Amino acid sequence: MAAALVFRLHDKAPELLRDVLLERGWEEYDGGEREEEDWNLYWRSSAFHSSQYHSLLPWQRLNHHPKTVGITRKDCLARNLRRMRASCGSTLYDFSPSSFILPNDYTRFLAEYDKLHLTGGASLYWICKPVDLSRGRGIFLFQDIKDLVYDCSVIVQRYVSDPLLISGYKFDLRIYVCVKSFHPLTVYIHQEGLVRFATEKFSLSSLGNLFAHLTNSSINKLGPFYRAEKESVGRGCKWTMSKFRHFLRSQDVDELPLWQRISNIVTLTLLSIAPSVPSCPNCLELFGFDILVDVGLKPWLLEVNCSPALTLDCPVDVSVKRGLISDLIDLMNYTSTDGLRDGAFQKQKHTQPCFRRPSYDPRSSQTQTLPLLKTVPQSKGTNPGRRALVADQSRRLPPVNPTTACAAGVRIINSTARKTHSDKTLHLILGSHSRTNRHTRPGETDVSQKTPEIRPRGPGFKPSAVAWKLPNIYSGSRVPVTAPLVETTALTTRCSSSPSRRLHPDVPV
Repeated sequence: MAAALVFRLHDKAPELLRDVLLERGWEEYDGGEREEEDWNLYWRSSAFHSSQYHSLLPWQRLNHHPKTVGITRKDCLARNLRRMRASCGSTLYDFSPSSFILPNDYTRFLAEYDKLHLTGGASLYWICKPVDLSRGRGIFLFQDIKDLVYDCSVIVQRYVSDPLLISGYKFDLRIYVCVKSFHPLTVYIHQEGLVRFATEKFSLSSLGNLFAHLTNSSINKLGPFYRAEKESVGRGCKWTMSKFRHFLRSQDVDELPLWQRISNIVTLTLLSIAPSVPSCPNCLELFGFDILVDVGLKPWLLEVNCSPALTLDCPVDVSVKRGLISDLIDLMNYTSTDGLRDGAFQKQKHTQPCFRRPSYDPRSSQTQTLPLLKTVPQSKGTNPGRRALVADQSRRLPPVNPTTACAAGVRIINSTARKTHSDKTLHLILGSHSRTNRHTRPGETDVSQKTPEIRPRGPGFKPSAVAWKLPNIYSGSRVPVTAPLVETTALTTRCSSSPSRRLHPDVPV
């Protein structure tokens, strides 16, 4: 009989996780009865310390990848998307509203504000969010810069003032994304999710009414109309994603392009941090992508949540999150031998490291485009210019200069993200000196010639339509990687295309 798998919970881990694991026959870790390393899954809401990644044993899993704060913290996400927009073009990375990190970007924000105001942008609206708070805390909207008051680091974004409404209510989509690996990038998008509604009707004349402008359930469940029967929405403030899909079909909306765009957003966002995330095959992480859909049916990325809430506040939460956790455990691919947790596995700790840095080394002889430089000691006698040169050459992901790259025959994406083929594909190619397109090292397998393994997962997690085609950009392949290019026009629909577009269901909801 196989030994039971053991889970370990820490710092306010969700009770739902404990319930699901116990139902599946797992046992909970008890520090008083078990050895320190006698567990299979360690789950916590906050990040793990780097030493915990280095000490992982082959049978152990963690629910966070290291160094993913680059997308889960609002200011880091804005900074990374800005960098990718500058590198790959604003057409490709056009899914995030203009963002400014204050106080650092105050001068840039003021210049943009004045420019838009002078060009007739008096009707522009802005939203201010503290960078290190969640659940809608500290958020406010403003139109006049005189109303911008803050006492901590904040991010100011262009407010999407024309959201798609359902019977007058604003909503957003909580997309659950599971990343099994960043090297190669392996992404799964759960087929079920949440549609979160504001509990009062949307109106730009009342910017101070957060119950009309914010969709956070932690805020709206405190509103006066949370339990009221709202037109089309019903009681509460949530739908399941399957109900939303049924609703779109009832309105004769072609939903496929919308989900393709959302899949693109997920993949391109994760690509912004993939080169900097250390490889740790014993990790798996669940992210919550918050997506807003405007009247043109274009999805906008609002933020990415680390440890999305798994609390059960309503029946919709129960139907979505219980299956989500179960499918997440299935993706971890535990085997019967993982329950042993001793014996031969203990010896593998030193022969099969579970944590390693990305294998890119800018000084490697296999990297032809970078000169071979010795590490220069950082002493007072070292020429400052020489130190700067070494630091520049030692960066993990050197920048691509369009001028020099084109002269060297390297194909890159220009600022207009032009179509390179008539079959509507877009090349994602970086310079040959980039780690994401490096040469295969001696002893390594060129996985670019292999077909990515796609395992059927039933109704739960589904491989991202874009992500599963991208793993070989980390293998050193010279073959261009293609990803679907989604048109930027609005989705085909037979609904009215009035400026204040609203969807009215003709089916009971």
